[in-house]
Amino acid sequence: MENEIEVTQELGKLPWFKELESKHLKKLASIAHLRRVKNGETIFREGDSEDYLYIVAEGRVALDLFIPHRGKTRIYSVEPMDVFGWSSAIPTIRKRTAGAVSVKDSLIIGIDAEKLRQACDEDHDLGYVVMRRIANIVASRLQVTRLQLLDMFAHPET
Repeated sequence: MENEIEVTQELGKLPWFKELESKHLKKLASIAHLRRVKNGETIFREGDSEDYLYIVAEGRVALDLFIPHRGKTRIYSVEPMDVFGWSSAIPTIRKRTAGAVSVKDSLIIGIDAEKLRQACDEDHDLGYVVMRRIANIVASRLQVTRLQLLDMFAHPET
C-alpha cells in the first residue's frame, strides 16, 4: 500500500495525468511501480519483449537504436515528465523499437502495459485520455525524427 501511495503522488505531479479522475489515477497507481535506476543502467534493449510503459519522474534516460554501418545511435533524450516505452501500450507492437539507458541516476515510473491496455478497454474514459496522450507522444517523436532525418541527409557522413 505504501508503494501505491508513493506512485499515486508521483503520478499526480505529472501534467500527463492532471485531467484524470481520482478513480483513474488510483487505477494507474495500482498497476504501476517506482524504480530507481543508476547512471548507465540499461532499462531495456531494442528487440526485448514489451512489458512496461515508463515515465521519467527524475533524471534522464537515453533512447538508442542500432543503425547498420553506424552502430548504436542515440535518437532521443527523455527528460522528467516525459514518457518512453509508449509502444508497449499499443497491442500490435510486440518488441521494443529502441533501447533505453539511464544517463544519470533516475527515478522512473513503470506502468504494466498489459494491465494498462486492459484498463483502457474496460473504461473508455480512461482509455480515451491515455490514447490521446500516446498519440501526442507519437506525433512529437515523429516530428523530432523528421528533423533528425532532414539534418542527416543535409549533412551525410562520408
